[in-house]
Formats: sequence, structure tokens, C-alpha cells
Amino acid sequence: MKKLFLALVLLLATGAGVLYGFPATLLASMQWLEQRAAGLSHERVEVADLSIHYYRGGPRDGQTILMIHGFGADKDNWLRFARPLTERFQVIALDLPGFGDSSKPNASYDVGTQAERVASFVQALDIDRLHLLGNSMGGHIAALYAARYPQRVSSLALFANAGIDAPVKSELIARLESGATNPLLVQKPADFERLLDFVFVEPPPLPAPLKRYLAERAVDNSTHHQQVFTQLIERYIPLEPELPKIKAPTLLLWGARDRVLDVSSIEVMRPLLRRSSVVIMEDLGHAPMIERPQETAGHYLSFLDGIADAED
Repeated sequence: MKKLFLALVLLLATGAGVLYGFPATLLASMQWLEQRAAGLSHERVEVADLSIHYYRGGPRDGQTILMIHGFGADKDNWLRFARPLTERFQVIALDLPGFGDSSKPNASYDVGTQAERVASFVQALDIDRLHLLGNSMGGHIAALYAARYPQRVSSLALFANAGIDAPVKSELIARLESGATNPLLVQKPADFERLLDFVFVEPPPLPAPLKRYLAERAVDNSTHHQQVFTQLIERYIPLEPELPKIKAPTLLLWGARDRVLDVSSIEVMRPLLRRSSVVIMEDLGHAPMIERPQETAGHYLSFLDGIADAED
């Protein structure tokens, strides 16, 4: 298997000029390599008439980590972050319905509905207990799931989660309240560059043809994403009443320079949680598992090891 992996790397290197002319092929090849490096496979399951795609890797008889992406994102957000996790844990990263490769029906996408879809997904995979992890909108969904199904959650990690009325308004919230354009929505190709600059302190390097392809894909999804975002606002579920229901130890991890959701949310959340740990990463934006995956995974593994030590 290692020889096959090395052979593909060499093939991609020698055929780079060809791949640059076909960005969809380049993206698929890069994703495949990242999956292999993380020990993940692409799988699919039918749940309540929805086709849900996900990555899964690591020991099937080990403890399970389920990772939930944020708004406008997909399961690929977790690929590099997952690398050090699959040696010890069964790791699952799903595409929420409405995103990635999963079904996109004309249906509800508020966090309450999505939390119940996650519950159905977990049941379909016959998982009794899990470590739950979410970023942004995915953190909002993960926290709501942990509050509704506390007996199923061994630990909860929230990376810059939505759902909190922060003492300090983030730049995103201030823009939306002023009626300015939503920087998370890509309505024309140039918006994609601005989105990257808004979400990250140091945007991930992308070949120019791939960046153009991702921008065009985001534009194609803009109407759907606008509808989803509208539902998130109109059917908003605040987390403040839900957090005291969470029994699992919880990690609150945030980038200090997050412009999407302000780090001051932690001040609201920590007193409402039974058992919480906090990590604030300097010079980091809204998606720590993408911007600094290895360092973020290290913090997460330290959190899980601390739980294990406390239980011994």
C-alpha cells in the first residue's frame, strides 16, 4: 500500500502540468492523497431518505470521534487534523445534509433539524457513545446534540462554535446588523478571495487554477447557501439554556483573531458548563483545524488524554 501511495505521488508530480489544466481532477487527487495520509475512506449511508457521505478511519473497535463541519464547508475540513487521531480512535467526518456530497433536499437546515439528522446518522452506524467535535455552525449542532443526548456523548469539543450571544460583537455580526454584504457568501469569484481572508489569518496556499475552481463552485452554491443561512438566522436556537444540560467534559477552543465569531463567547459559555477546558490560540482565525491542523490536533488529544487520566 505504501508503494502504491508513493507511485501516485510521483505520478501527480510528473503530471502536474496536465492536472493544472483540469482543476476538478487536481482537487480529487489532492483529496485522495489527504485521505490516504489520514487513513480515511470515503463511505456513504442512507438515513431517512437522505444520502449521507462521510470519511471513516482508524480502529473500528476503538472509541469514536465524530466531527461536524461549519457553514459552507464539508468533511474535507478535517483531513489534516485527523491524521494523528486515526492511530488511536475511529474517526468519522460527515458531510451534513445540504453540504458536500450529501443530499441537498428542499428542506429545513436549522441547527435543531440538523442535530436530529446527526442523531439518526449515529444510530445508523450503530454507535453507542462518541467523542463529539464541531466547528462554527457544526459546533452549534454538536452542543445541541450533547444537550439532547447526554448519555451518548463521552466528550464535547467546540471550535469557535456559533449559538452564543457574545459580549463583544464579532466583525461578521456587526456587518450583518449594519446591512452590509455577508462575507461568508460567495456571489461572484472575487468574493472567494475575500472569504479566505475573512476566515483565516493565514489562508491555506492554493494553486491558482484550484482557487478559481473552488470559487466557481462556491458561486454555483451561493443561492442554496443563502437559503441555509437565512434559516439559521430565522430559526435560531440559543445555546445558553442548553449548555447546563451537557454532562460531558467540554473543550472550548478558539482563535484569538476570529472575525466570524468572537472569542468572548467563552466568557458566556464557561460558567454554564459543568466541566470545561479552554484553549485560545494566538494569531489564528475561525477554522483552527485547517489553519494549524497539527497544533490544533495536539490540543485536542491533550484534552482527551486528560479525560482518560481523570477516569483512571
